Amino acid sequence: MSHSAKNLSAPPEGDVARSGLRGPAQSDGPLPHDHTQAILETTKRVAALLKASGQPFALAGSVAAFAHGLPPRFQHDTDFCVIREDAETVINALEEGGISMRRAPEDWLVKGRSGGEEIDLIFELARRPVSRELIDRAVVLPVDSVWMPVLSPTDLMDSRLAALCEHYCDFGDLLPMARMLREQIDWDRMFRDHQDAPLADAFFYLLERLRVIAPRDDPDRMNRMNGMNGMDVMSPARAR
Repeated sequence: MSHSAKNLSAPPEGDVARSGLRGPAQSDGPLPHDHTQAILETTKRVAALLKASGQPFALAGSVAAFAHGLPPRFQHDTDFCVIREDAETVINALEEGGISMRRAPEDWLVKGRSGGEEIDLIFELARRPVSRELIDRAVVLPVDSVWMPVLSPTDLMDSRLAALCEHYCDFGDLLPMARMLREQIDWDRMFRDHQDAPLADAFFYLLERLRVIAPRDDPDRMNRMNGMNGMDVMSPARAR
């Protein structure tokens, strides 16, 4: 996930800024040379440690999109949403599991590294604090055979739309997600929350013109959406 998609502002200082990070941990050995598989191995390792910690979390970013069925287009890291108040416990759990943790210049996340791959623990998603409600809406899915909570398709799309700005406006990244996950996204919520934002509204218009979603002013929109959901949409198979 790009830094723009995660957050564009810093929250007030909290417990995270005061938590002690013990610095680099011992290496846990090399990961696969294939970047996609290396990211997946790191994701699985972090998820296992987070589950053992008992703290709520949810996978986010491009790996979460992959878990929902999109082809792997991973960025340079793997992202996990955690609640800010749980930060110290989560950081300690990862460090005790051998993962190197460090503060980031931005105080809305903490960064880690395992086997050469970057890890982001995110406390704000698109300028909004990660909440228990957000994590409770996550769905448990397998990620390369390991089950973990994953942000819901609606929340994934919501975070991407909230991050759109003049400096970050990649419809090419959003369109495959909208096509493949349209049946699982609450479009009424997306319209309600984002229609006043020019770039998000432009994206909705693009989806309507491409017949990915039915026009918002169509009185028979829900029936048309159901009909579209039955259409054969070209979508790449999930790669593992």
